[in-house]
Amino acid sequence: MNIVFIFISLFLSVVAVRAQDRMNYCNDHIQTGAERTEQYIPYLNGKRVAILGNPSTVIKEKHLVDSLLARGIKIVKIFGPEHGFRGNASNGTKVRDEVDPATKIPVISLYGNKKKPSSKDLKDIDVFIFDVQDMGVRFYTNINTLRDIMEACAENEKELLILDRPNPNAYLVDGPILDMKYKSGIGQFPVPIAHGMTIAEFAQMINGEGWMATTKKCKLKIIPVLGYNHQMLYKLPVNPSPNLNTEQSILLYPSTCLFEGVKINHGRGTDYPFTVFGSPAYKEVYRFSFTPVSKKGMSETPLFMNEVCYGLDLREYDLQKLVDSKKINLSWMQELYRNSPEKDKFFDQSFSKQIGSIEKLVGVDSFRRQVTEGVSEEEIRKSWEPGLTRYKEMRKKYLIYP
Repeated sequence: MNIVFIFISLFLSVVAVRAQDRMNYCNDHIQTGAERTEQYIPYLNGKRVAILGNPSTVIKEKHLVDSLLARGIKIVKIFGPEHGFRGNASNGTKVRDEVDPATKIPVISLYGNKKKPSSKDLKDIDVFIFDVQDMGVRFYTNINTLRDIMEACAENEKELLILDRPNPNAYLVDGPILDMKYKSGIGQFPVPIAHGMTIAEFAQMINGEGWMATTKKCKLKIIPVLGYNHQMLYKLPVNPSPNLNTEQSILLYPSTCLFEGVKINHGRGTDYPFTVFGSPAYKEVYRFSFTPVSKKGMSETPLFMNEVCYGLDLREYDLQKLVDSKKINLSWMQELYRNSPEKDKFFDQSFSKQIGSIEKLVGVDSFRRQVTEGVSEEEIRKSWEPGLTRYKEMRKKYLIYP
């Protein structure tokens, strides 16, 4: 039996590798905005610069801050988003202001006591650089930070320089449009779950649709990605956040982040977040198991910590199949609900603060009922119309890439 088990495991590993090999990544054929230094270094010379950055703010293997300093650019302050400038804060953890030990530049957190730069923060700068890797989904908070910075720049008449980067999930435009009565920290805009835009394109949409508190427009200077289109797949050179640490998790994220709204551990407290899902309740249902533990900088108190969880393992799921579908996968949610021994507790937030609101994640109040009543995926998707189609038409006005 052991030999058979080993053979099957090896076979599945080979299948997974072959599936990944079918993914055609565009990295060798494009230049990110940050890499196109000849387009913006002359513009920055002699200016006092502020920059929003994190570990994804790189030119090849070198951090943009280090690169600009080496070129004589005067960076007077750094701003950090969720997870912090150095990316070592856990999800949802408030981040404090500090002085960056490597550069001695003040770092102001926009994920702590403030979400938006103040007039005082911007008083001694000439230009603000925005360069962080986004994930292309509504509940990834970089677009909230983008709006807040745009608002501050507009109010204080500062130009925002966006060094654009590919969206790893740009092929995907799917999900219900956020009902604004569920506006929250994980949903600020009337867009679908997967919006299919880069940061620079989304910035143009924020300006154009009037999604800031001020009536002023933010003055944008955009360095686009060279040689890129939305159908290209981009393999991120740096993990965008601590819990998105594999290509599998990044491409599954638009679908599997929805499990943050159910009584299931979605891989937090393991080395493979957003790719494994389960709870102790499924012991008699699934053979696959994992045990979440405290992981500093990732998840200190994961749901069902130190308990054996049983459920789904998507670490070897064929990503090309997901990309080809151009759809958020709802079948995993439907399966786990259908097989749950505790259906009445599936969406129960009262069990733990680790469980979020499914309405805020999905953006509408119908999804919970649709899952519990066994509504088909086709019917669920029909309920997203005509809003999704209207969004796709509106989105076209702001696209930089085909």
